Amino acid sequence: MGSLSIWHWLIVLVIVMLIFGTKKLRNIGADLGGAVRGFKDGMREGGEHAADAPQVTGKTIEGEVKEKTEHKA
Repeated sequence: MGSLSIWHWLIVLVIVMLIFGTKKLRNIGADLGGAVRGFKDGMREGGEHAADAPQVTGKTIEGEVKEKTEHKA
């Protein structure tokens, strides 16, 4: 009941190929690779833009409520 050996993984791979077919698996792999590539590009671009952008700090607006009004709909 230990970890799976190489033979177990090969059997699982053959079953998956029989269920989905090689063309569908190839399309899934291409889509997944494109998504990973897009994520890496986005992270790279986000890091460049974050270094160039000025730091924005929040502003506190102080005020006081003079009178409480009730709105009836």
